[in-house]
Amino acid sequence: MPCPYGDLSMKPFVYLALSLSLACGDAPEPATPEAVQDHGAGTVVRASPGLDTIVPADYTIEKLAGGFIFIEGPAWVRGWPGSPFLLFSDVRGNATYKWDPATGQTSDFKKPNFEGEYEDGRGIGSNGITLDKDGNVLIAEHGNRRIAKVTKSGEWSTLIDNWEGKKLSSPNDMAWHSNGWLYFTDPPYGLAKQDDDPDKEIDFNGIFRLSPDGKTVEKLGEQTRPNGIGFSPDEKTLYVANSDPKEKVWFAYPVQDDGTLGERRVFADVTSETGEGVPDGLKLDTAGNLYGTGPGGVWIFSPDGTHLGTLQPDEVPANVGWGNEGKTLYMTARTGLYRMNLLAGGKLP
Repeated sequence: MPCPYGDLSMKPFVYLALSLSLACGDAPEPATPEAVQDHGAGTVVRASPGLDTIVPADYTIEKLAGGFIFIEGPAWVRGWPGSPFLLFSDVRGNATYKWDPATGQTSDFKKPNFEGEYEDGRGIGSNGITLDKDGNVLIAEHGNRRIAKVTKSGEWSTLIDNWEGKKLSSPNDMAWHSNGWLYFTDPPYGLAKQDDDPDKEIDFNGIFRLSPDGKTVEKLGEQTRPNGIGFSPDEKTLYVANSDPKEKVWFAYPVQDDGTLGERRVFADVTSETGEGVPDGLKLDTAGNLYGTGPGGVWIFSPDGTHLGTLQPDEVPANVGWGNEGKTLYMTARTGLYRMNLLAGGKLP
């Protein structure tokens, strides 16, 4: 039909094509919206184009298991009978579990970890887990206030439980340097009253390292709440999370030639973030990007501290670990175990 508004081409205005169509009564059919992709049990917030080299566009976050209390410390185990499998801790459930990728089933690795009396809800179980060069499993145990060593034959022993004759508070997480020293953090989370607990023997919360022969423990530094720990690929920087609600940061320490630490700097600061969670467990990929659990998810930072994006499974994660062939990130998130395949990858325990 003729357009009732006359010859619009002569008007001294520019009209949108859609407006013309509507005015003349010949509006196009509405476009069919593209199907929204199902990313599974969570989502990803992209803060920088740099994330595109890490997270595929068609990513999926999988929930593998649930029903726990507060899980932590995922570590991929190879070379053991029945391996590969994933170990992880339930800090408040007082247990260490094994997840079998072949069956998708979870079983007890050790339950309970701590056999004494304790208040319900207290973080008395295991936390960070790693392996040594001989394939033994090392487990940071809050309640037992030690780092335990577990052999492939199932023998448990104490690797370290004191510094200068004083009992550790509650070892939390660990990282190996290629020189054979084991670096670890010791916050007070396993103690009922934390810093004010009468059983606390060390009057600070520290970063330590254990010598290759297991005979020497050195203090390297102090933080209000030292937590996750990891080295840059070139081992020139040690990153340590600070899980203090008043100072939610990741620190970067220069590693000296003798393995001691220089003056720290703030690598990333999320103190102003109001999402659930604080800087906790962390890992690095082979390019030096840091994956740190924090408020609302897993924060990914480039080596220069740029926030690339955040992985957000359906529950807020407390720790992460590389598994499978090194490009699968496992996330322990409150009551559930999650994973996602990435384009980037990291070193297996």
